Amino acid sequence: MNINLSNNNQHIHFIGIGGISMSGLAEILNYEGFTITGSDIKESGITDSLRAQGIKVSIGQKAENIEDGTDLVVYTAAVKHDNPEMLAAEAKGITVIERATLLGAIMDRYKNSIAVSGTHGKTTTTSMISEIIMAAKLDPTITVGGILQSINGNIRLGSSDYFIAEACEYFDSFLHFKPYVGVILTVDADHLDYFKNLENIRHSFHKFAGNIADNGTLVINTAVDNYKELTDGIKAKVVTYSSTDSNADVSAANLTVTEKGAYHFDIVRNGKPECHVALKVPGKHNVDNALAAFAAAKAFDVDNSAIVAGLESYTGTDRRFQYKGKFNGVTVIDDYAHHPTEIKATLAAAKNIEKNKLWCIFQPHTYSRTYNLINEFSTAFENADKIIVADIYAAREKDTGLINSKQLAEHIRANGKDAEYVGDFEAIKDYVRKNCSEGDLLITMGAGDVYLIGEALVED
Repeated sequence: MNINLSNNNQHIHFIGIGGISMSGLAEILNYEGFTITGSDIKESGITDSLRAQGIKVSIGQKAENIEDGTDLVVYTAAVKHDNPEMLAAEAKGITVIERATLLGAIMDRYKNSIAVSGTHGKTTTTSMISEIIMAAKLDPTITVGGILQSINGNIRLGSSDYFIAEACEYFDSFLHFKPYVGVILTVDADHLDYFKNLENIRHSFHKFAGNIADNGTLVINTAVDNYKELTDGIKAKVVTYSSTDSNADVSAANLTVTEKGAYHFDIVRNGKPECHVALKVPGKHNVDNALAAFAAAKAFDVDNSAIVAGLESYTGTDRRFQYKGKFNGVTVIDDYAHHPTEIKATLAAAKNIEKNKLWCIFQPHTYSRTYNLINEFSTAFENADKIIVADIYAAREKDTGLINSKQLAEHIRANGKDAEYVGDFEAIKDYVRKNCSEGDLLITMGAGDVYLIGEALVED
């Protein structure tokens, strides 16, 4: 569907405007002079911020929120077709589109657009690229799927032709994008409730690669299984990167790791050292993310000095190995990891940090992911000393009875790890207060609300 945003004399309504991605798009269009309204199911800091910018936000989703004169209604994949605002918009003959369609239409307006895709690492890499482009003083517009500390939010409104966006593959959302530079970080089995199998996921990433401008650039990790299959037939220039494959176009050399788990290394391009980077965020996986960011920046001939400055200024986004504080001498970290590959990477990063025992409180995210990847989850916690499994965060799903957190804990124990199902947040807090010792490191992990446990412990 072609959406015309050339005329800002339009009224656009957002169903679920309080979401981090929806709010960012609403802010961009409000800044450009569009009339913006929206609704959400509850008040939040985001809804307060939107109102402060002059955007009308209604709490509760009701038919009357769709005002006469509304030109376009935007919704997310989480909004069901029987939503009263969806029904009201359709009854009034108003065009209704999914969020990704709108993001694609916005991206089309920028000459120098960058879309960062991948099963894992999108938010971090999008943030790293953003820091680089800002360090180069190129004044980008940014939309990222997390709170980036340097811009104090998930959105930055720039005045240049540079647009940087996180590109989510769920429901094939990223196929609405036609970027000048596209990045593929990782391609793993996930969102199987939609894709059904890895073959379908790979097919979608191949289509994403094909959507990149013919004169543009695809940046891709050689660690992606049979990555050349995903680049087959595309017209864009292909630039490869890897932290382990020295034959990649962009690679890393002379890696060292600090006591806080952050890596220092040389970036090598086409066999020649380009610059030295000292990351502030921990984990070997962030070396790969930094290499991807370097390669994307080089598509625009950004100077190495700006690249180094940007990468070294990046201190993380909310919920990505985020330090929360201490309780009883126990350090508390929170991380968004909710896929086995992400869990392994996060715990590997934590392994390099000086500590006594490493605790992990894991909240599984969705029944379908837990069920489909149960074997992968059962082996993902090898670097943790103690694993506590909370109840599954259902998100958009209903409990079918096929899987539960107690079963997951049993699978982890069967692989030789000390795992225990506790379930309830209050019970978990009591358990760790009694059993964690000074000098331990505790990570709350998952895409749901598990971070509340760590925050409560630190506040006590």
